[in-house]
Amino acid sequence: MPKSNLDVDKTSDARSEHAEGITFAELGVPAPLVRVLAADDKTTAFPIQADTLGDSLAGRDILGRGRTGSGKTLAFSIPMVARLSEESTTEIAMRDFEKAKRGRNKNVRGQVAMPHPRALVLAPTRELVNQIDEVIRPLAQAYGMTTSTIYGGVKQNRQVAELRAGADIVVACPGRLEDLLRQRLLSLESVQVTVLDEADEMADMGFLPAVTRLLEQVDPNGQSMLFSATLDHGVDKVVARFLKDAKVHAVDSADAQVDTMTHHVFAVSQGNKHEVIRELASGMGKRILFTRTKFQAKKMAKKLVQQGIPAVDLQGNLNQNQRDRNLAAFSSGEVRVMVATDVAARGIDVSDVTLVVQTEPPEDPKSFLHRSGRTARAGESGDVVTLVLPQQQREARSMMRRAGIRVKTQEVNPGDEILEELVGEHAPLVEGWTLTVPTVAKNSGRSGRSGRRRGDRRSDRRGNADSESMKRSGGRGRRRGERDARENRQEIFETENGRRSRGSERSRERFDRYERSGREQRQERATSSRNRHRDHDTSQFESGFGGRGKSRKTRDDQARTRRNHAGSSRKASGFRHSRSKKKSAPFRRAA
Repeated sequence: MPKSNLDVDKTSDARSEHAEGITFAELGVPAPLVRVLAADDKTTAFPIQADTLGDSLAGRDILGRGRTGSGKTLAFSIPMVARLSEESTTEIAMRDFEKAKRGRNKNVRGQVAMPHPRALVLAPTRELVNQIDEVIRPLAQAYGMTTSTIYGGVKQNRQVAELRAGADIVVACPGRLEDLLRQRLLSLESVQVTVLDEADEMADMGFLPAVTRLLEQVDPNGQSMLFSATLDHGVDKVVARFLKDAKVHAVDSADAQVDTMTHHVFAVSQGNKHEVIRELASGMGKRILFTRTKFQAKKMAKKLVQQGIPAVDLQGNLNQNQRDRNLAAFSSGEVRVMVATDVAARGIDVSDVTLVVQTEPPEDPKSFLHRSGRTARAGESGDVVTLVLPQQQREARSMMRRAGIRVKTQEVNPGDEILEELVGEHAPLVEGWTLTVPTVAKNSGRSGRSGRRRGDRRSDRRGNADSESMKRSGGRGRRRGERDARENRQEIFETENGRRSRGSERSRERFDRYERSGREQRQERATSSRNRHRDHDTSQFESGFGGRGKSRKTRDDQARTRRNHAGSSRKASGFRHSRSKKKSAPFRRAA
């Protein structure tokens, strides 16, 4: 990577020590954005925000390196919205008008009509896309701008509608965004600000080729910001190619230990491992349990629920609605335990997570650090517990040594004092717990009207009439009560069909047909069908036409005529009957 492409800020570490009390207003953030941040109790900047905002607000390309949970989302959201706000709506409209005016052929006019977002944020997971959008949206609304999220796993109709409505900022996963570009549903040529968040994770997931193709389509004169914990797996090549005179800000290295995070390594046996997990999950605070496989996550969450501990899973087999529902239940506090795979290690920003339990040691130090980063976020304290079996201790020590974690392994059993200290107050058990799914009332009718159909209301009225008549009958007998109910139903039937007079002959006939049971109607249909067949056969017999009323001689003559006609047709076409006899060879006696 060429050295001239990067400008390393050597004073960032010194500034970060004194950045704790710097406010956003002192950093030059526009006043509308300061008010939005203050409404969310955000007045002072985190170290990475204090270090990067000066250069990013000035329009320079940024390479931010830091651990997860350090406040990177606001570090790029604020300068992005501030830059887009500098271009007024009138200027945008005039630019689009001039572009449409220059269009001479149909292809150019179609290209101009496409949605042209002005800012693009790329992220590796759907969860991270949604959380970035939640941070950017209030800031964008301060200037009347709109945002849109694009990711796979859901239908694209809503996403396309948001783009066509004029989304200014797009937060997307690379795969679905490329798909929409191939369908010519949007264009990236007007993108002025591009952000790559968690670039190293996108490299691990194989998204870098798609990211490269997307970056080739944005405005080359725009501003680019890249945030990554590491620069391996090709991230350095992306930096060298697309970042111009980038300023490097490395506040917290990826492997730096957090002062407010405490690590524990517990050696457990296979027999009591789940009991230890159950005890760690029984506390009052929020906690995340990490597993290696999707099957383990689903099975563990189900078992905890059976033991009276409400828990949800977050893994790749869930659809987007299920993932959103489970994550919302955990974020709101309805559920205190979430069992997740590594899909949740990136992009899950849930506050007040006090404990992270790694039920098995991860395969590499990067996964270990990202899992651990779900707690002790934004200056809060938290504990990280790693459970190891006897045969996993050697591998776990090597992995944690590479992660820069030095901690002594302790052998624990269910009920030990160290577990009680980590758990704290136990939450009450909940028997038979199920996650409440919000239901949306469906209105099948027009607006302003009831969704029930007229037939449903009619049946209710009939049912009420029956019940009222039976109540009035009392001890007068079942047959008399049924007669009263029948009269009431007749009244309702005649009233609904405009028959005010009960003596109407036509109304009585219709009511009689209506009152017939299904059995009587079936018998009537069967009888009429038999009569029709009988009349048809009789008419054929009397007219001498058909097969049933003919004599034997007449039927033989007709069959002979059909055979003769078929034979003459075959001879005319040169057809030889397959059943024609062949002459057999003469029999010769052996000598």
